[in-house]
Amino acid sequence: MELLDVSNLSTNPLLLSLILLLSFIIWLKLVKGKNLNLPPSPPKLPIIGNIHQLGKLPHRSLRDLSNKYGSLLLLRLGYNPTLLVSSADMVREIVKRNDIDFSDRPRTTAVKLMFYESKGLGFAPYGEYWRQVRKMSVVELFSHQRVHSFQFVRDEEVGALINKIRSTCLKGEPVNLTNMLMVASSNIASRCVFSQKIEEEDGCSKLGELVRRLLVLFTGFCIGDIFPYLRWADVLTGYIPSMKAVSAEMDAFLDQVIQEHRALESRAQVTHKKDFVSIIMQLQKDCMFKNLTQDNIKAILLDMFAGGTDTSTVVSEWMMAELLRHPNFMKKVQQEVRNVVGNKSKVDPEDIRKMEYLKCVVKETLRLHPPAVFLPRKTRATASGKLGGYDIPSNTTVLINAWAIHRDPKWWEKPEEFIPERFENTSIDFQGQDFHYIPFGIGRRGCPGMSFGVASVEYVMANLLYWFDWKLPAGEAAEKLDMSELYGLVVYRKTPLHALAIPHSSF
Repeated sequence: MELLDVSNLSTNPLLLSLILLLSFIIWLKLVKGKNLNLPPSPPKLPIIGNIHQLGKLPHRSLRDLSNKYGSLLLLRLGYNPTLLVSSADMVREIVKRNDIDFSDRPRTTAVKLMFYESKGLGFAPYGEYWRQVRKMSVVELFSHQRVHSFQFVRDEEVGALINKIRSTCLKGEPVNLTNMLMVASSNIASRCVFSQKIEEEDGCSKLGELVRRLLVLFTGFCIGDIFPYLRWADVLTGYIPSMKAVSAEMDAFLDQVIQEHRALESRAQVTHKKDFVSIIMQLQKDCMFKNLTQDNIKAILLDMFAGGTDTSTVVSEWMMAELLRHPNFMKKVQQEVRNVVGNKSKVDPEDIRKMEYLKCVVKETLRLHPPAVFLPRKTRATASGKLGGYDIPSNTTVLINAWAIHRDPKWWEKPEEFIPERFENTSIDFQGQDFHYIPFGIGRRGCPGMSFGVASVEYVMANLLYWFDWKLPAGEAAEKLDMSELYGLVVYRKTPLHALAIPHSSF
């Protein structure tokens, strides 16, 4: 390969112009960067930046990084500038002063290919369309009245769960709580969204397998998201073809669901027990949201289902694991549940409103084990922002480390310990106004499905605690229960949770 002969530049004006233009662009970026008061950055490596510091459990690795270098850090993850926020004070400033400027979402390759180019609620850019979809979600899909209307689904699926556990008890075998909670929570979500179970009684479901593939791919490592000029590598590895294949299958399923609902509507066979598909189609028919296209509807449905599938499962599983580790808390919450319910044949949703200690246990579980450890945002393309006295450029990815904030000793006494009593006689709730406690997000991008998810977790757990006594299998000590984590779309337990269920002697 020949070297460039600089002596010939003067005779090649096109080449000289390109070099001068490139030099000017680089100089302009350097000057622009120098004029900004950017947040501090930890040491980084050439090209990859801070990627090597993420580790297998990024929420823990980045918490350690923040403890060392500060609660507001500007990371370089390959090509992407990423602001790491690890303090409640900075979260407060975002919500109170800069919420609009920090209200976009990162658009990854997985979002583009599998979530309809960000046409749903979760990934849509901030703007008029997002406001309309959020209004529909808050007012029509997740209102208190609507959450209550789905109680029949929770009754049926929790009843099926209790029967499965009873059958396992008769065999004298430990219960695989990980699997059983996943099936129950996923069935509740899928039936509410489009009236179909994700898992049938025999454990087989094409839909269940499809959803698992989608969620695994969503959290996969995409080279092109880190290094845009290497997007071709994701084609060679099969990552992009796999996403396209799963997207095509999911798209066909959602088309079929919508088509079936329209056929029922045309034959006047729509049941009064409406799912999300029926509700959205009715709103479209009533011209309240007439501009929704087929892809808009499918994107909204997919967002609702994906968001509600794993979160309730992992919260219930972590909660049961913590109670098994702390038998004194298990005894206290069971006593409350049984005192409130009495000798009735079933747990009534009205009973749960009286279970104050159960609510404390749920809140403490969400503090130690928030299902979404990072709350992702992005500064808008049309606006840069200020945070903590620093300049935050437009199009900067923002990661709020909720997991780290929930364990900040500035706000929490003995932050690493499971202590439900810390929520007794306090006004701290899930609404996102207590900035050191944000399990469902904050501000405009807070989760609209919060009440739906909490209702499912509380009802499932109240029934498990009412009908059965629980202990670890023989030979397993509570203090040695494996609480290792596995990072993904949510933070799972690394090992399945097994426990012995003993039917309560009063029944």
